[in-house]
Amino acid sequence: MDQRPAPPTVLAESGTIAPPIGFIPTPSAAYRQHRKAAQLLDQPGKPRPGAPETTPVPLPYAFGARVLMWKQDPSVDEIGTRKAFLPGLILDGPRDARIVSGAGIDPVAPNAFGDFVAQPDTPQFDAVHTFAVVRQTLTMYQRALSAAGAAMPLPWQWNSSVDTAPLQIFPYGLPNVMNAFYSRAQGCLKFGDFIPSGQAERVYTCRSFDIVAHETGHAVLDGLKPDWLQADNPPQTGGLHESFGDLTAIFLALSQLDQCEAVIAQTKARLHDKTFLADIAEQFGLSLGTTTGLRNADNDLTLSQAGTEVHALSQVFTGAVYDILADLFAFERNPALEDDAAVLHRVGAYLRGLVLRALIAAPDRAATYADVVDQLHRLVMADDKPADYAAFIRDRFSAREVVQVVIPPMPAPEEVPTLALAPAVVDAPGAVQDRRACCGTMNLPEYYNVDAILALEVNALAQWCADHGRTGPAG
Repeated sequence: MDQRPAPPTVLAESGTIAPPIGFIPTPSAAYRQHRKAAQLLDQPGKPRPGAPETTPVPLPYAFGARVLMWKQDPSVDEIGTRKAFLPGLILDGPRDARIVSGAGIDPVAPNAFGDFVAQPDTPQFDAVHTFAVVRQTLTMYQRALSAAGAAMPLPWQWNSSVDTAPLQIFPYGLPNVMNAFYSRAQGCLKFGDFIPSGQAERVYTCRSFDIVAHETGHAVLDGLKPDWLQADNPPQTGGLHESFGDLTAIFLALSQLDQCEAVIAQTKARLHDKTFLADIAEQFGLSLGTTTGLRNADNDLTLSQAGTEVHALSQVFTGAVYDILADLFAFERNPALEDDAAVLHRVGAYLRGLVLRALIAAPDRAATYADVVDQLHRLVMADDKPADYAAFIRDRFSAREVVQVVIPPMPAPEEVPTLALAPAVVDAPGAVQDRRACCGTMNLPEYYNVDAILALEVNALAQWCADHGRTGPAG
């Protein structure tokens, strides 16, 4: 039977040509533009007959915005800028309920379609890009907890029932400063810009996907573990904070399928090959003369090599987690059944939720790497994952000298033997964190308990005066 559409016919009344039966019209560009604009004004229809009264009313179509952003570091040319969609209500600034753009750049208004699309290398683009990465980071971790059945809004450190102030972001907050930081006292993220020695082009840290995600990671973790940022913690506690910042950049990349596809194509599905995923803040690193970014997640550092320098310590934990990512990906990979990028996306989602839950379950003060690894090991078994998952955790952190496997006594025949983990290399009693090579966050005075330091000197002065009879106004 001939399935071709019938030929067009001429209408006698008007002399016009009628489209053939089976013809599918193609909307013109002008019509599509008109229709898109009209949809922004559409209102939700009435509930369907018989629908329960509790059925939520759908959000207006205008909720949610497209943004143009760097999808990786500006120096990663193969990724470049792309559009992304941010669901939810976003207003001029940009701003929403949890994140606001601070002073320094005129507020950016959405276009006629409610989108924030600005020309790269402009202040407006930088404001939108920075906001987008912060929002994606917060949303990513909220989703991770929701997927694990532990949904929570992830409050900022200062939030309470009477203080729901948002996090402020300042893309141009540190002019001519080669750094960026999260400040609890100021409730903000600030990003620097600088001209590297011997170069002419200015580097803006706010344009780095990795740096913005890293600093937002500090803010997220500070809301969960407020004491961990204090410098009087053991060195490993500081290492956990810096590592979480770097892991946040890696996890955020893995949360986006296009970046997973780029990693797979770049490495031919071998995650230990050279890849932008493991290089943190490439453009910043190039300005310092390195070829692997500011830090390299795919490393072989051990605790005994790192000492008390928090920057080096962080790479030990980050490197172990990156190794576990590669192990999980290789274990789950099956190209005959599932695309490699989809596997990497799925494995990354599980691992970021696992790491976040382990950090939440760790002690509120003086947490060590072994504390977190113990929680990782416990949670992965509670999640009923294959035994290989727990073995990857044990093996990788054992190789880094973080834990050692304790063989239990021979169990009774009816009992199942369980392996225990014990700390291997530990911080020496009274060890002090060396934060000199860390990001700006770890070097802010507000995390050094400066009031107590000043009080020691003042109290010593008062005691000397009392001992020498100077108990009243000088006469």
